[in-house]
Amino acid sequence: MSQPGVDVVQEKSGKESLLTRTANVLSRWSNKYVPDAFVIAVLLTLFVFIVAFFMNPSEPMPILKSWGDGFWTYLAFTMQMVLLMVTGMTLASVPFINKGLQVVARLANTPQKAYVLTFLISALAYYINWGLAVVVGAIMAKEVASKNAKAHFPLLVAAAYAPTALYSAGLSSSIGLTIATEDHFLASVMGVIPTSETIFSFSTVTIFLALLITMPIVILLMAPKKNIISYQNTETVQTVTVKPDKKNLTFAEKLEWTPFLGIVLGAIGVVYCGYEFTNGRSLDLNIINIFFLSLGLLLHGSLNNFSQGFKEATQSISPIILQFPFYAGIIAVLASSGMGANIIEWMTSISSKSTFDIFTYWSAGLVNLLAPSGGGQWALQGPLQVPAGMELGVDPATIAMAVGWGDAWTNLIQPFWALPLLGVLGLKIKDIMGYCFILCIWVGLVTSVLMLFLY
Repeated sequence: MSQPGVDVVQEKSGKESLLTRTANVLSRWSNKYVPDAFVIAVLLTLFVFIVAFFMNPSEPMPILKSWGDGFWTYLAFTMQMVLLMVTGMTLASVPFINKGLQVVARLANTPQKAYVLTFLISALAYYINWGLAVVVGAIMAKEVASKNAKAHFPLLVAAAYAPTALYSAGLSSSIGLTIATEDHFLASVMGVIPTSETIFSFSTVTIFLALLITMPIVILLMAPKKNIISYQNTETVQTVTVKPDKKNLTFAEKLEWTPFLGIVLGAIGVVYCGYEFTNGRSLDLNIINIFFLSLGLLLHGSLNNFSQGFKEATQSISPIILQFPFYAGIIAVLASSGMGANIIEWMTSISSKSTFDIFTYWSAGLVNLLAPSGGGQWALQGPLQVPAGMELGVDPATIAMAVGWGDAWTNLIQPFWALPLLGVLGLKIKDIMGYCFILCIWVGLVTSVLMLFLY
């Protein structure tokens, strides 16, 4: 690796485990063959085009048109997703939250503690909000690595990203929140399903806890004992707090720096959220966004601090803004060409009532590699999966969660959602792909087995 702030530390202690050696081989392979995430998005677009044209050789222009039209199909959802990430990241840059994470990082005084602590703190953040988790994971990985030169920095970053496999069971689960929203696009088929039957159900919580406990063990088993790549730069993620000279402020600057406006507006938003919850509203994308936006306004101290934090957050998610239209176009081609339907219908045709959810999970994991958007994938997969499952007598809530788990599962090897974290930390997807691939295999095995018993 040649990133600034990263150094190789030679260690000669002990023989490495089989899993460590396997992870090392995969890491070397990914460093040599895995391209930039945007290149992957373009290659996937071309791959989908080629397959779609072969499936529909007499209709090339309708497929081409669907791709262009699909670029803009998910603009509203894209804005919701961008706000979800930016508001979460802005909240994480609040000074006392940032400093609290630095204090927690001091507990990681051994490499083993470093990996586990980074994973657990990031997992907690992912459960709350995956936008928040990007900055929390970045802060933890940097702080822990700067205090522990024997911790392998790429594995620490992989540990920070690995809880993405858990996000569908958290408070920002795009599918769970979508179907809990009034008048969602499948409401006439499956009704409005409260989060108590999806992200807070017994089966979801059980799978979540099983992965939360076992994934850190896999990470520890992958930890190298030699050729450690350590992070040498001790600078942490910068907070946005600035102390102005209050005596020389103009009237306009006083409005920018006074905490009063942010507190008032933030309080209005928090009260609104409280009112909605007390009147029976379930968690959905809009209410989560308003809540984190309001909390950020309350805690940042001034509108200037908040806007600066917001600006810094948007810089790290620019790759997502760039690539989301391409993946939206891929989703449109999957739908218009029948490719997505063929994948899903084939899986459905060989399943029964008892295996429908697990085949849904596997098909969702496959489709997610081409279309890494929980909401976009649900728009493609839901209309096919839900009616077929309900006809077999399958609970639509478990169908939705199976799609959600599948979407989160292969996020581990689909680089799209790793982009903000990697951007903050100065790495590329190839630096962590080897570790993420092994974790992806483990998550798939554990979740598949538990689904057979719980769904």
